[in-house]
Amino acid sequence: MRALKIFAAFFIVLGLVGCGSGRDPKFRSYSGPPVTKVVVQKGTRKMQLFHNDQVLKTYEVALGFAPDGHKQFEGDGKTPEGAYRIDRRNPNSRFHLSLGINYPNQADIAFAESQGKEPGGEIFIHGKTGYRGKNLGDWTWGCIAVPDRKMEDIYAMVGDGTLVFIYP
Repeated sequence: MRALKIFAAFFIVLGLVGCGSGRDPKFRSYSGPPVTKVVVQKGTRKMQLFHNDQVLKTYEVALGFAPDGHKQFEGDGKTPEGAYRIDRRNPNSRFHLSLGINYPNQADIAFAESQGKEPGGEIFIHGKTGYRGKNLGDWTWGCIAVPDRKMEDIYAMVGDGTLVFIYP
């Protein structure tokens, strides 16, 4: 009888462990120093997360399909250049996870309007489902893309309001 109780207890514990926390595995936690800025160098296809002047992480990125120059108009396929902020989070993005960049700013809007066009919008740092291989290639409509597993780390590390500097 004692062996039966031990056997039953073992399977109950095993069953509870198998249930896990119920938390989606794409949501990670981060307990390091806060990310104070994100710097994207379009020319080298690198994105770095900083705590003050200390580089915390560096990632290879994909950009808009027409990566040279600053985004000016809707549909131009360019990734913006300049100083922006993270202004929203999308845990249900069709690109795994995403962090919104507050493009267009007032200067972007004014320029596009002066040309009789729309500036575009919906610029995000996001994952790329199905990424395989080292070279990401430029494929977005102006966003900054990283592999999904990397985006999980970035999503955990970068908070709303974080500065984003995008350089040529």
